[in-house]
Amino acid sequence: MSRVSVIMPVLNEERHLADSVGQILRQDWPGELEVVLAVGPSSDRTAEVAAELAAADPRVRTVPNPSGRTPDALNCAIGASSGEVIARVDAHAEIPADYLSTAVATLEETDADNVGGIMNAVGVSDLERAIACAMKSPLGVGGARFHTGGGAGEADTVYLGVFRRGALERVGGYDPHFARAQDWELNHRIRAGGGRVWFTPDLVVTYRPRSTVGRLADQYFNYGRWRRVVARQHPGTANARYLAPPAMVMGTVAASLLGLAWRPAWAVPAGYAVAIGIGGWIISKGEAPPVRTRVPLAIATMHWSWGIGFLTSPKNLAKD
Repeated sequence: MSRVSVIMPVLNEERHLADSVGQILRQDWPGELEVVLAVGPSSDRTAEVAAELAAADPRVRTVPNPSGRTPDALNCAIGASSGEVIARVDAHAEIPADYLSTAVATLEETDADNVGGIMNAVGVSDLERAIACAMKSPLGVGGARFHTGGGAGEADTVYLGVFRRGALERVGGYDPHFARAQDWELNHRIRAGGGRVWFTPDLVVTYRPRSTVGRLADQYFNYGRWRRVVARQHPGTANARYLAPPAMVMGTVAASLLGLAWRPAWAVPAGYAVAIGIGGWIISKGEAPPVRTRVPLAIATMHWSWGIGFLTSPKNLAKD
């Protein structure tokens, strides 16, 4: 039976770290298990909490991540791990008790190199619930199955990921250049080398959305910015789903400016506003009115932030 290593990048996670590690240690996986925490230079008690967790359970250990960057943390943890199967889990993700056993079984059944499931956004506040609605709908994020669900099968990328060690070693792990979008870029290299990335709806991970519009905007701005870097690094990978937000931004801005001289052009931004207003109300069916009225704001924030990030992504972010 395979030994499973769970790797976790950790930075400023004092509030969530103990609960996240506890969920991993309570997995129903019957084989050997280790948890490797790659601890960055946090401004809170994250390092102390990580050390306490390692002292309390021999399955947990820590490795330093001096840069604090996510790809560096992941590579440090992979290098320090010993399992034949490596599962990435983030401190804000909440995994069910059968997550690892289901993932390993899926790896064996499909002969995949990486498997992952649904990023199930669940909010608490009205705004978080609105963002969760947007993140689960094609209107907000396109048709990616790890957001919206769907049947099992091969996929471009998946959420988090449970990997065969050999697959990670074959492609050299995460590319440290990519501060964001490192998952998509890694999965692209796995597939380009003949490997298989597999989505299964049997894996459902609870994800906590950002709590403010500003934080959501920053998140999606960086998604768009770094997705442009991936497109430059791997030409031909920017499909219609990724190009839709920047196209919307350019079209809406151009029509708004044209509308100063030719009023009918204002039908374009007005049509966009109506579409996300009606669409947001539809996809939030069953939510309370304070949530439903915030969904269009969440959708617009995601669209515009991604699109502007993509369009303004500086060339100096590209690899030399």
